[in-house]
Parts: sequence; structure tokens; C-alpha cells
Amino acid sequence: MAANTQSAGLSAREEETTTRPVSPAPLVLVAEDHEDTRFLLRYLLEARGYRVAEAENGEDAVALAERIRPDLVLMDVSMPRLDGLAATRRMRQLPFPFRVPVIFLSGHAEEAARAAAREAGCDDYLTKPFEVKQLEQILRRHAGGGRGSYEV
Repeated sequence: MAANTQSAGLSAREEETTTRPVSPAPLVLVAEDHEDTRFLLRYLLEARGYRVAEAENGEDAVALAERIRPDLVLMDVSMPRLDGLAATRRMRQLPFPFRVPVIFLSGHAEEAARAAAREAGCDDYLTKPFEVKQLEQILRRHAGGGRGSYEV
């Protein structure tokens, strides 16, 4: 194969990148009823190379998750039609080939809210307003290939 690479005028690195399939960027589902928060999250995620899908309520989030099979879900807790807790419970019943990390976004910082989130099946919890560094840490922890459960 090296002879073919040299005869075609490609370096070993160029050969590797032209024959190896490129995997798509991780897909993040943002489930949030406030348009301005969805816009901010989309901007932050796309600026870091993620693909983004959006849902305005819990029912749409569950239906979209089943259809697109995201790599990560950022789930607002308080949404119309189906709150984030119930939406996460439903997502946990979907026949995914792996456990999709669900990260709760909430203005509630108290332990009772975190406990309810854990019980519903969330993998991490981000209190709004949040620092961009906090979001980046969560993305590295959960969207970097790890599909297991993490301590909340």
C-alpha cells in the first residue's frame, strides 16, 4: 500500500485521512422552552463543534430523541406539556443501544431538586445561570465518548 501512496503523490497522513471515514460531530439535543436559552446553548455548542437539535417541550424532546438518537441531551426541568423529569423517565424506556447521557438544566440549586433529577435518571445537573466552563466540563465528561452514568 505504501508504494501506491507514493505513486499517487500522497503522503502517509493524506492517505490516512482520505481513506478513513470521518465520524460526525456529537449530536446534542437541547430540550428547553425558552427561546433565548436555546439560542445561547446552540451558539455555545456549535462554536465547540457539536451538532444541535432543539425541542421546545418534553413531549417533543422524547419524540425527537427516539428519532435522532442524540449523543447527549441537555434537558430543562420546567417545560410545558411534559416536564424534564417525566421526559427523562420516558427517554430511559426507549430502546437505545446505549444509555444517552441526560444533563439537567435548572434554576433550582437545592438538594431536593438534584435528588429528583437523579431519581428520574439524569446523569449530571447544571444550575442556571451557569458558567461556560461548567458547560464545557460537562460536555467533556459526557459527550467525549463515555456513555455511562456519573455522580450527580
